[in-house]
Amino acid sequence: MLETRYAKSGDLSIAYQVIGDGPRDLVYVPGIVSHVEFFHELPGYTEFLQGLARFARVIVFDKRGNGLSDRISGAPSVAERMEDITAVMDAVGSKRAVLFAVSEGGPISLLFAATYPDRVESIVLYETFVSYGGVPGHTLVWQPDAHREFTERWMPLYGTGASIAGFGASLAEDPHVQALWGQAERLSNSPGGFREVYEALRETDVHAALPSVQAPCLVIYGKNQPTIDFDAFTRYNPDYQQLVDALGSVPGGWFEAHGAYLAEHLPQARLVTLDGVDHFPWFAHNDRIVAEVEEFVTGARSVIASDRVLATLLFIDIVGSTARAAELGDRRWRELKQNYYSLVRRHLVRFRGIEVDAEGDGVFMRFDSPARAVSCACAIRDGVHGLGLEIRAGIHTGEIELVGDDVTGLAVHIGARVVALADANEVLVSRTVKDLVAGSGIAFIDRGTHVLKGVPDTWEVYAVAGGSH
Repeated sequence: MLETRYAKSGDLSIAYQVIGDGPRDLVYVPGIVSHVEFFHELPGYTEFLQGLARFARVIVFDKRGNGLSDRISGAPSVAERMEDITAVMDAVGSKRAVLFAVSEGGPISLLFAATYPDRVESIVLYETFVSYGGVPGHTLVWQPDAHREFTERWMPLYGTGASIAGFGASLAEDPHVQALWGQAERLSNSPGGFREVYEALRETDVHAALPSVQAPCLVIYGKNQPTIDFDAFTRYNPDYQQLVDALGSVPGGWFEAHGAYLAEHLPQARLVTLDGVDHFPWFAHNDRIVAEVEEFVTGARSVIASDRVLATLLFIDIVGSTARAAELGDRRWRELKQNYYSLVRRHLVRFRGIEVDAEGDGVFMRFDSPARAVSCACAIRDGVHGLGLEIRAGIHTGEIELVGDDVTGLAVHIGARVVALADANEVLVSRTVKDLVAGSGIAFIDRGTHVLKGVPDTWEVYAVAGGSH
């Protein structure tokens, strides 16, 4: 686990962590919710920072009033929070750094760059804004009454994780991620503390500082991305409909409009739009975001070397999915699949696996332990019975090649062929897996020797004993 340290910003202690030892410094300036330790529990966060650490020493911190930093009374000003950047840079001996600013971190970083130009190499402005209240003639303008009503509707939901519909819309269907995000909210700030910061946010406006920002800027926003996944709120709880009604005047593309304004009014700015990304950068396609940042900062993208490692691969799919979809109809089948994927991903986290791919009704996962892969497959098999579904699973352990997020190699083909042999409710494993878990207490039933299409030699296959066959 990374060590959390503290920097002094006046009389306050600011929590920070350092990842990597690259040739330049990069300070990640967070949004309104942050916790330098717990955020590592969120999907994609650690991998996102590790990607940045390929080319920089990455410094992450909690602003005053957030996370593990000292709590304060009232909402700090942008100028006060700007000094937290100074504090952590001084604490780690950083004279000059790239600033990676997300959401609320954008105005803070822009003011810092205008005030301390010699300390800023460049700025990445990700899904951020120049004035939260809006820029007349360029962006939606929040009227005070509308912002106040939104705040009133929002506060009863604080700590529930419902805001994942805005911060990580691609994962808004997953109740496990929502629960994690709810915990992140509660650890980041109290409801009263969050309210003070959010109410003050409408007055945040740094457009006057833009002409003084001389550092090169990369402005990134999600193309055609809705500001909020409205449907996700009401799926979690029908009572959220009031909040959705209050949000009705907030169109998609809010950050898109601010991004365009920033790119137009900053002296040195380049605009990049990305499909499929979320408001917080680690939740979806963080590799694409990291690649854009690396090219902006270094002038080139890394050629990621492949790594050959031993891994256990688990393949599962739903038995009789076509007939079940026809029986239920599109809407009910879609809802059932959402519940299925949520169950799979809960067990994946529980047994410390990594999702490689999910397509149709199949999921491909990898593990560093064959016993955990077997246990995960059995837990999923047993769990989907409550959904009225049956799955089949295939597991193989072998050497794979990792190229970025991709997994290749003969082991992948073997695992895919093993699952194709399985019957409903059956977890099949190769002889390799059976031998590696010897002594674990897992029992197997011999399912014979098979020729696997496209794979050399013959292969002994075994079924995990127990469960329904």
